[in-house]
Amino acid sequence: MSYLNAHVITDETLREFYNYLIESEKAEATIKKYLHEVCCLKEYLAEEPVTKTKLLQYRQFLRDSNQAKTVNAKLSAINHYLEYYGQMDCKVKLLKIQRKVFINEERELTRSEYCRLLKAAGEKTSERLYYLILTICSTGIRVSEVRFITVEAVCCGKAEICMKGKSRTIIFTKKLIQKLKKYMKQEKITEGPVFRTRSGRSLDRSNICHEMKRLADKIGITREKVHPHSLRHLFAREFYKIHNNIAHLADILGHSSIETTRIYVAVSAREHMKTLEKMNLII
Repeated sequence: MSYLNAHVITDETLREFYNYLIESEKAEATIKKYLHEVCCLKEYLAEEPVTKTKLLQYRQFLRDSNQAKTVNAKLSAINHYLEYYGQMDCKVKLLKIQRKVFINEERELTRSEYCRLLKAAGEKTSERLYYLILTICSTGIRVSEVRFITVEAVCCGKAEICMKGKSRTIIFTKKLIQKLKKYMKQEKITEGPVFRTRSGRSLDRSNICHEMKRLADKIGITREKVHPHSLRHLFAREFYKIHNNIAHLADILGHSSIETTRIYVAVSAREHMKTLEKMNLII
């Protein structure tokens, strides 16, 4: 199928792009985001053709009201659309972002805070959340991967995570297996997802995040620190302290780029200061 060098984004082209994303087996969240960003561009262009000049103007328009990371996410989605329609010459470069050297301690969950969360979640009123937090933090899985934690996986001692055309194996420790088996027996869960709603469906992101935020409020931990991804970050930092191999960690986390993994294991400015003082070079 051939296209003009510049075309107008229409409902029809959006439908075609949607079908392409479905056939490419993109994740549901990715498809939704890509379509949203192309629709925003469509609204900006106001039925004018897609051209390199217009896209450069749109990039500047985005920069005026968004952080560089957000701008790049939007442009990446649009570039995928342009690739599909063969308009490679219209693609615009992403903004250059200097990698952050230090983590923001105010947004990172500490090991002691994690222990407090577990202790509070261990109460009968939120026992499911206790086992969920324990599982995410001890395996490093994404919240979208919780559905792969099944009875069958626990019995095998490992879970096969298959997402975005990639697969990896998550190993459970003996202690985690024992705890999950205890929970499954208690809740009479004999097959399928371990973490489920009352109707038997897997817990989704909103269920999990809401419960974690409520628990954070209860014990006085900053809400911004308490979410499923903060548990994944804590897993990465603790793993890296013991096994100082970032390439191996990237494989475990399912990262395509080691640069992404570096963000997870960045140190705080306070830790960096301690290192500088230990060097004792001010004589």
